[in-house]
Amino acid sequence: MTATAPARSPRPPRGGSSTRTEGPSPERLAHVVVPTAHRSGRQVTTWVTAGAVLLGLHVLAWQGTGFSISALVGGWEGMARFVGEAFPPDLDWSTVVAPGLQATLVTLWIGLLGTTLSIPLSLLLAVLAARGSTPGSFWYQGSRAILSFFRAVPDVVFALIFVTAVGLGPFAGVLALVVHNTGVMGKLWAEAMEEIDPGPADALRTNGAGRTQVVTHAVLPAVVPQFLGLLLYRFDVNVRSSLVLGLVGAGGIGFLINKSIKLFRFDEMLTYILMVLVLVWVVDRFSSWARARIAV
Repeated sequence: MTATAPARSPRPPRGGSSTRTEGPSPERLAHVVVPTAHRSGRQVTTWVTAGAVLLGLHVLAWQGTGFSISALVGGWEGMARFVGEAFPPDLDWSTVVAPGLQATLVTLWIGLLGTTLSIPLSLLLAVLAARGSTPGSFWYQGSRAILSFFRAVPDVVFALIFVTAVGLGPFAGVLALVVHNTGVMGKLWAEAMEEIDPGPADALRTNGAGRTQVVTHAVLPAVVPQFLGLLLYRFDVNVRSSLVLGLVGAGGIGFLINKSIKLFRFDEMLTYILMVLVLVWVVDRFSSWARARIAV
């Protein structure tokens, strides 16, 4: 009589118990209710207070500026008379168009020189104002203070100062843009230098490179595209700013616009404004094209 072998129990899976753990079924997941976030009473109070303060500031600004919709509606006759005297534009070549084209080129040259001549000082102050390249706290705080001052004073104020120093003309406008653009562009460049990857610069320092070598071989090459993009942006802005500088005697097409307004020659003014629109459009198209090539 043969003996039967005992039944063998199933072997448990390796590395654990025989109990199999499964995740929640799709049916159960479908019925999971996501709790909604409730704002606390403190948050609601903060938003209500901020809204009330903002509303109060707008009320004060409305009263302080004398903003009046009724005055705007009541002045429609003056605006209609102004538009009627401006159209059609004066297109006389010898007295309006030719001087306007020459002044438009002067405006372009003011914006160009005001941008390019500010590059050396902007670059120097940007290197001193960036945390990764500054020699120390004294240089960092000092360069930041200079950039803040140049940036805080409007370019029109600088133009008035330089007009009294060097006289009327585009040279005063160039100097004003150089100083103001140094403050703006230096700050933008310093912030771009602080946002780069510090790895290459740390590697050079570890291998014994000096501060100048780190800046020239690691920091500046990493920010060249940003530098060029910001430079083109500032060129676009400076061309527009040079128009305003002409209103205070810094030359260019803005000076002719101001003169035509004072003489009540609104048809001449409209011709100059049309020239400004063409100039701004050309500069804007060029800046967009150049920035696209830099990005590629």
